[in-house]
Amino acid sequence: KPTLVRRLQTFVGLGLVMNDRRQGGYTVTSKVQLLSRGFHGDPLVIEAGRAWAIDLTRRHKWPVSIAMLARDEVVVRFSTIPDSPISPFHVSIHMRLSLIGRGLGRAYLAFCPSAERRILLDALALSDRAEDALARDRVAVLRMLAAIRKRGHAERDPHVEPRDSNTLAVPIMHNDRVLATLGVTCFASALRPEGARGVLVAELRTAAERIAEDIAALESGAKLLPRGAAEG
Repeated sequence: KPTLVRRLQTFVGLGLVMNDRRQGGYTVTSKVQLLSRGFHGDPLVIEAGRAWAIDLTRRHKWPVSIAMLARDEVVVRFSTIPDSPISPFHVSIHMRLSLIGRGLGRAYLAFCPSAERRILLDALALSDRAEDALARDRVAVLRMLAAIRKRGHAERDPHVEPRDSNTLAVPIMHNDRVLATLGVTCFASALRPEGARGVLVAELRTAAERIAEDIAALESGAKLLPRGAAEG
């Protein structure tokens, strides 16, 4: 074990591996692609987004998640619940969330290209999941998605449990596509003070823009710069 740890630390120093307890320990980075083809580690959006998500949690205390599309749902691929002292949940990593009822899912469906949205809505209309029921009313669901685009962020359906918490979410856009969604989850009572919701949404939008910039940097082969408090 000591030999293995030393070798892993060497790879960390070379930028080929990172150690992150939020994802269960050591994981390879995109830089491994320089060694061979066929590498399938974390998507660039997770590598680029983790520092920004951690930074948001350290400053606002609430847990932040990054979710990606998987068929007709989104799946939480990164979460800062381990860093949050006041998280409404104990775990969310790998959770599968509805595109219709959940904030992280709605943010994807509202901002993805219209052709992709039509395909997803056709599939969701055949779903027997209770949270997807609205998809069978195309006029109503399109009205709901248009309202989300107008205000620039999505929130969980207030009728979906648990009702004492809420998730605010925004898309991470790159080349006119939604690569993932970024969301913060907090107790609903924390959003009641005037301006509280606006502050969190503004922070999420800024982080999503910075993540998109870092994705472009990673694609060009650049090494991401430390993010101050976000590192660790």
